[in-house]
Amino acid sequence: MRIYLDYNATSPPAPEVVEIVSRLMATEFGNASSVHAFGQRAKAVLDDARGQIAALIDADPSEIVLTSGGTEADNLAIRGAAEALERTPRRKIVTTGIEHEAVLNTIKALERRGWSATTLTLPETGVLTTDAFRAALDRDTAVVSVMHANNEVGTIQPVAQLASLAREHGALFHTDAVQSVGKIPVSVKQLGVDALSLSGHKFGGPKGTGALWIRRGVRLVSTMTGGRQERNRRAGTENVPLLAGLGVAAQLAAAHLANTARRVSALRDRLEERILATVDGTAVNGDRSARVPNTTNISFDGLEAESLLIALDLEGIAVSTGSACSSGSLEPSHVLRAMGLPSSRARNSLRFSLGASTTETEIEFVAGILPGLVTKLRRLSRTAAALR
Repeated sequence: MRIYLDYNATSPPAPEVVEIVSRLMATEFGNASSVHAFGQRAKAVLDDARGQIAALIDADPSEIVLTSGGTEADNLAIRGAAEALERTPRRKIVTTGIEHEAVLNTIKALERRGWSATTLTLPETGVLTTDAFRAALDRDTAVVSVMHANNEVGTIQPVAQLASLAREHGALFHTDAVQSVGKIPVSVKQLGVDALSLSGHKFGGPKGTGALWIRRGVRLVSTMTGGRQERNRRAGTENVPLLAGLGVAAQLAAAHLANTARRVSALRDRLEERILATVDGTAVNGDRSARVPNTTNISFDGLEAESLLIALDLEGIAVSTGSACSSGSLEPSHVLRAMGLPSSRARNSLRFSLGASTTETEIEFVAGILPGLVTKLRRLSRTAAALR
């Protein structure tokens, strides 16, 4: 049996997505910028996808910029805003320590160019308080980037309130919604943000696809120079078949959002309750209510999470110790550290992220096998410590 509980890293593409990508690779090979019939058919496919994506986030299709994924969308939002504001007196960016590296490393790059940055720590709940955010804002603040839902612990930030505060200070507000779009209802109108990033492969779409929603009237400088695609906002020939797949994934997510969230949330809660009840020295990291329905992050005292991850993998179960983009790093989770948790807890925590294909049988199997694995690994850890 192979059990996949790492949907926050990537999700399997829906069959409908595979079908349309495969079909269009053969039938709609035209360049969407060409004026002949082949090109116009390709452009029509992109227009359909743009509309499907817009419908998922309650936006206007003309405000959607198609990208190669969440990382490019984050870069376009943050770098593009900074470039547009380069000559103004405002040179400060506000963010949080739990952001994805696509945001954090982009801001570090801007700091090397003379921008200043305030990176906020969070309480153990993993939810930023409005008071802490308000205190970080001043007349020098130009850009704010706070993620909607966290990729490791799943906590949801009060983005609508934060965006309102940023607007009072005249700052542009971007949110990385890669882990929330397709899992919970997301409306750019209700959030009140200026820019929002999403990624297709997090909700059943193809890898290498994403989008940045930019509120009409917000000026961003393109981070890629070249042609005039995407209304001069993103140069480069669009990947028509893959982006059509993103559109279909968005349409499917919108149609099944409520039912999937309800079912997956129940399975997540069942797994969580079983682990906490049957494995001593376990605790959930982050707020257990303000989070996306598919994610739980649990610490296991007395062992290294990497060893438990490997043991689970040998049993056919795929989980994660954190962001897939940070795999191979020996450093403890920057997310858990930014929440004030000690390094030891940041090193002994696993993320379980469920998806539409997760079954009750799979959850029962994982919950049943975990206690024995943890007991064995803790015993080995104590033996190794005694021999040192």
